[in-house]
Amino acid sequence: MRLTPVWAAAVAVALETIAPARAAAAAMPWKAVLAQARGQTVYFDAWAGDQKVNAFIAWVGRQVAACCDITLRQVPLQDTSEAVAQVIAEKAAGQNTDGTVDLIWINGPNFHALKRRGLLYGPFTQRLPNDALVDTRDRSNLYDFTVPVDGFESPWRKAQLVFLYDSAYVKHVPHDIRAFPAWARRHPGRFTFPQVQNFLGVAFLEQALYALTPDPAVLQRPVREVNFAKATAPLWAWYDQLRPYLWRHGREFPASGPAERELLEDGEIDLMPSFNPAEAVADIEAGLLPKTVRTFVLAHGTIGNTSFVAIPYNSPHKAGAMVVANFLLSPAAQARAGNVRYWGGPTVLNLAKLTAAQHALFTALPKSPWMPPSSALQHVLPEPHPSWARRLAQAWARRYTP
Repeated sequence: MRLTPVWAAAVAVALETIAPARAAAAAMPWKAVLAQARGQTVYFDAWAGDQKVNAFIAWVGRQVAACCDITLRQVPLQDTSEAVAQVIAEKAAGQNTDGTVDLIWINGPNFHALKRRGLLYGPFTQRLPNDALVDTRDRSNLYDFTVPVDGFESPWRKAQLVFLYDSAYVKHVPHDIRAFPAWARRHPGRFTFPQVQNFLGVAFLEQALYALTPDPAVLQRPVREVNFAKATAPLWAWYDQLRPYLWRHGREFPASGPAERELLEDGEIDLMPSFNPAEAVADIEAGLLPKTVRTFVLAHGTIGNTSFVAIPYNSPHKAGAMVVANFLLSPAAQARAGNVRYWGGPTVLNLAKLTAAQHALFTALPKSPWMPPSSALQHVLPEPHPSWARRLAQAWARRYTP
């Protein structure tokens, strides 16, 4: 791929971007990390369910190979729990220095599971020069589903729950979660969400729980059996009203976000949740969705979070993994990820910390009429504690699985 002069210059300095306040402290140690990383192969365990994601990771691999002589190998996952189980199994087998996972795309319950077992390398983020550019005003860059990051994972991707609909067939959408059953009754079979074993499926239930539970503040604390039944009773009553009018009467669910997008593309449904505010834009640009698809956000805010990368304690290529994590935080990589032609989505960086040339990478990003206004995305609800996702999925399965 040929880079424009602006992009070529940005990539060339991406690994050396150091804020002045941290330059003296970070320069020598980081040079040693770069030297150690040369020639390493980094195995990056990452969800591979979307072609745009895979293409972006492949692009990152080409950049770190050119800049740093690092070979990046994506290990495709259907679910991040696969990598978590691998690290736990290696610990049980005494495989403490030659693990097979160097870097994991991770957040939420999966991060919590490894952190509380002491199976992550770190803290390491303060050693990354580009960590100085992270927007620390954003709590979700510092807390992962209420769990403090503490330097054991590095942010690289923002997400927020939105809804996509086909305006060719739908003129009025439900802007309040309480209105979904009535909307579905008027449009039977035209709405669905992924199975609750998928992060997007359980996120939809969490979104409903936020609006329906008597005390939403309880979601920020670990779930307890004594409060779970009370907190979720309104959710199940609401879902019982919604379920008969879901796609295939709520008896079947698409396996993932891309799978439900195919239903929208094929005209089987008219409305779906997404965890990427730019998904409609990117998919329309790629010819995967009709130009009549639009995006909306619920009136009282929606759940948002940050995706991170973490390094297992037994990675044999920690230096290479840190270099990749640092590149993911570079303005070049963040702007590339924010480009709807390649992926799309908000950055984890504080743009005020960037140089004029770095800032220009973001102001030059293509605009699209299909992108929801930034004002609609400003009310972000924090993710519940990781224990809620697990309990919700278990309770839902008991109630609604034949």
